[in-house]
Amino acid sequence: MRRLSAVVAASFLFLLCVPSVLAADTLPHSGRVLMAFGGDVTVPAGEHADAVIVVQGTATVAGEVNAIVVVDGTVVLEGARAESIVAVRSPVTLGEGTVVSGDVLTLDSAVLKVGDATVGGSTRDLTSSLVGIGFVLGPAILLISIGFALIGLLAALTLAGLAARQVRAAGEVIRREPAQAFVVGILGAIVPPAVAVLAMVTIVGIPIGLVFLFAVWPTVAFVGYLVAAIWIGDWILSHLGTGRVAERPYAAAVVGVVILAAFSVVPPVAGVASLFGFGAVLILGWRTWRGGHRPATFASPAPQAPAWPA
Repeated sequence: MRRLSAVVAASFLFLLCVPSVLAADTLPHSGRVLMAFGGDVTVPAGEHADAVIVVQGTATVAGEVNAIVVVDGTVVLEGARAESIVAVRSPVTLGEGTVVSGDVLTLDSAVLKVGDATVGGSTRDLTSSLVGIGFVLGPAILLISIGFALIGLLAALTLAGLAARQVRAAGEVIRREPAQAFVVGILGAIVPPAVAVLAMVTIVGIPIGLVFLFAVWPTVAFVGYLVAAIWIGDWILSHLGTGRVAERPYAAAVVGVVILAAFSVVPPVAGVASLFGFGAVLILGWRTWRGGHRPATFASPAPQAPAWPA
C-alpha cells in the first residue's frame, strides 16, 4: 500500500514538474523514459533520457535527463545535466560539474551541492505549493461532492416514489439474508463485468459488452446504492420510535443518502453498504424473474409497529 501511494505521488509530482521542464527546455527530447519501483535507475555519461522516475530506489545520473522524480529514495548526480529535479523524502547530491538548469523541488529532502555544481533555477520546498493547491482544490472537491450528494438525493426520492414496494422488498432481503446479499453483491461487482469483457472479443459482442459495462451495470449498481441508503434511513427512523412505516419512504431516502454521503469520506463504509444493496437488487430481480417472489404490498399507511428493519 505504501508503494502504491508512492507511485501515485510520483505521477502527480511528475505532472507538477512539467511546467518547470518546459520553462527550462535546455536539453533535447528523445522520448526515452526510465522508471523503477523498488529498484535503481542509472543514466551513464553520454546517454540521455527525457524522464527518470524512481520509487524506493536510487537514481544515479551522469548523463543528461530532462526531469528527475524520486520518492522515498536517493538522487545522485555526478557531472550530469538536468532541467528539473523533484525529490520527496529523498536526499539529493549534486556532484562536481553537475548543472541543473531549472528548479530543484523538495519535500522533506536535503540538497547537497559539491564543488562547482550549479542550479540555474531555485531550490525550494514543495510544502507551500501543495498547501496552495489544497486551498484551490479543496473547495472545488467539496462542491463536487455536494453536487453528487444532491444527485443521489434526487434519485433516491424518485426511487422511493416510483418503486416503494420494490425498494422495501429489497430492504427485506438485506434484513433477512444479509450474508447472501453481501456475497451476491461482491459476485455481481466482479463476474458480470468480466463476462461482458469476454463477450467483446467477438464483433457481435462488442456493442453488447459496451452497453452493459457503461449503462446497464452502473445503473443497477447505483440503484443498489440507493436501496442501501433507503434501508439505512428506514432502520434509523424505526429505531427513533416514529411509530409507523410510511407508504413511500421519502424521509428514509433523505436520511440514508445524507448518512452515506457523510461516510463517503471513508470509502470502504459506503462501498460495503452499496454491496449489500447491490446484492439485494440482484437477488430480488432474479426471484422476480423466476416468479418466486412478489414485493410486499402496503394496504394502508395507518400507524403500526415498525415491521422492519428489526
